[in-house]
Amino acid sequence: MGKILRQAVEKRRLELINKLIAFGIYKKEEQHLFELSLTDLENEFKKFIGDQHPHSELESLHWINKN
Repeated sequence: MGKILRQAVEKRRLELINKLIAFGIYKKEEQHLFELSLTDLENEFKKFIGDQHPHSELESLHWINKN
């Protein structure tokens, strides 16, 4: 994997980890979020969003990356 792709994957992983932590999710079963792959994190986030009530305010949240 090229350096740029590796950096993009790690940036997305950290973004998803931070979002999940903001919602009080720290582990998937016995694994800490930092131990999960990007695919696992994407699936956990999609599962969390899908479990929310369809009329909740969650969908109105806008994430801003401040670098």
